[in-house]
Amino acid sequence: MCELSDRQQIHDVVLRYCRGIDRLDLDLVRSAYHPDGVDHHTGFSGPVDAYVAWVEPLLRRFDGTQHIIGNHYVELFGDGDHAVAETYGTAVHWGSPADDARRNFTSGFRYVDHMTRRDGRWAIVERFAVREWTRSDAGTRIAPEADGPRPRRDGSDPLHTLTARVRRTAKS
Repeated sequence: MCELSDRQQIHDVVLRYCRGIDRLDLDLVRSAYHPDGVDHHTGFSGPVDAYVAWVEPLLRRFDGTQHIIGNHYVELFGDGDHAVAETYGTAVHWGSPADDARRNFTSGFRYVDHMTRRDGRWAIVERFAVREWTRSDAGTRIAPEADGPRPRRDGSDPLHTLTARVRRTAKS
């Protein structure tokens, strides 16, 4: 494999995880890890299946989340099948009531990941989700100024409806 391709695949693992969290697609979240993967988050440390079971009810407390990825650095090791990735990001959380600081906050974080390639597939073996800072956004949300597309955390999100339509069109 080419090093540039490996770096892109590793970056895609991080993006797939974030998309899964934000869309409440827990199978997508799980797919970012190898089956024996381990996650260390604020308030949780353990295997991936237990992590998914732990994080789901927490995510459902929110009306939405948005994970925005910034700096991403990968260091490949040994035969090129091991990597450490450090990814900076910002996670916005919002919910009701809008003045509840535990449901309306933004955090700065880093994902520090040990990833491996197994059978040609890069995935997380161990993740440290390092919370750098948290800011309350309680009472700062405002309603949209007009009608338009709105996020959904299920199969009716614009992402899913558009993907299904393009998939049907592409098969024609």
